[in-house]
Amino acid sequence: MIEVYKLRVMGLDVGTKTIGVALSDPLGWTAQGLEVIRRRGLDRDLQRLGEIMEEYQVERVVMGLPRNMNGTLGPQADVVRQFIGTFQQRFDAPVDTWDERLTTVAAEKVLVGADVSRAKRKQVIDKMAAVMILQGYLDRMGRV
Repeated sequence: MIEVYKLRVMGLDVGTKTIGVALSDPLGWTAQGLEVIRRRGLDRDLQRLGEIMEEYQVERVVMGLPRNMNGTLGPQADVVRQFIGTFQQRFDAPVDTWDERLTTVAAEKVLVGADVSRAKRKQVIDKMAAVMILQGYLDRMGRV
């Protein structure tokens, strides 16, 4: 039997306090939430991301790029682009960006619709936003 195996794509929702992390399945069809990293300094954040990339054999990373509703890039986009630059200096994996407008709002609606408590939503919202970023990317790339 021939084993079909692909390396994974990691999706990130980079914020000032947390980083939501999602991973594709090995075939690159679906995105699943993995964890929320509490930001504790750039080196520690990158160390944890490196551990995830090694453990799950991540070949590509997609990071949400926050845009204003009119499509322009705002101050938070500059923060994310700076993070991407530092990330690329440390890791070899290619990085793509994904327009993350309304992903947090959509994630909140999904969680409210699933009757998740406010306290629990706060704990998982960034992970859910990372899932939405990654799934949108996977869909666009034709992996589903």
